[in-house]
Amino acid sequence: MPFSPIDLSNVRVLDLSQNWDIHTPGFATYEGPTVKWIKRVAFDKVGGQHISSTLHVGTHLDAPLHFITNGQDIGSIPLEKLVGPGVVVDLEAMGIGDYDIYTSAHFEEWERKTGLRIEPGDIVVVHTGYHKYYPSNWYGETQPDETRYFIKHPGPTREFVQWVLDRKIAWFAIDAGSMDHPMNTVIRKIRPDLAAKCAEKLGRPLEEIWPEEDLQLMHYDLFPHGVFHVENAGGMIDEVLDQRVWIGCFPWKFNGGEAAFCRLVAFVGK
Repeated sequence: MPFSPIDLSNVRVLDLSQNWDIHTPGFATYEGPTVKWIKRVAFDKVGGQHISSTLHVGTHLDAPLHFITNGQDIGSIPLEKLVGPGVVVDLEAMGIGDYDIYTSAHFEEWERKTGLRIEPGDIVVVHTGYHKYYPSNWYGETQPDETRYFIKHPGPTREFVQWVLDRKIAWFAIDAGSMDHPMNTVIRKIRPDLAAKCAEKLGRPLEEIWPEEDLQLMHYDLFPHGVFHVENAGGMIDEVLDQRVWIGCFPWKFNGGEAAFCRLVAFVGK
């Protein structure tokens, strides 16, 4: 059967992705990008570039393969899952800041406050406000501070994982370095000085909040259920706070890929 034409003339596409350039930092222990010209118009009648980078740089999608041997790769994730309805939850407006823990109660409070509901199958974009500290942030308020961006953003504990599964959330995007709290990643060992400051603020040893078996639980415990996430979102995200929108994530069809650079967008009415 022929496809019926769809009128998209009244749809705006907002870019929720960050810039990607030679200054864009990779996550802890991951190398950032290098870019070099291998052909120049003056000499070769054409310009050509060669890039080298790990995949966890800039706005990117983590596939389950990132944490699961023989898990689903980027190329196997259907577009039908990568495009769909969702909500943009503004945690920053709730006063959640440096080193803080967000919980399922915050998301349920957000539902009461906005009158919106996170429905089964929704894509959830988490706005912490930390995108403004990203060195490659390109839109709106910009206060580059990569230490604050990568090491001080908020994150969840184990109770949030079961809530996500119970609510049947499709996948997440976040305007920070990880859906996991930074002190529940390798960063706790890399920056013990800031880990101590985090423990002081939270009032408990970090080992009690995130024991060893809970390491990166937003990856290890959700990826087996197909609940993956986009990291380092940002761009025009402040234009769609506390709204129900259509979300699209567009990585290249990378067979065997454990992650991929992607364009994250929101579709809204004009």
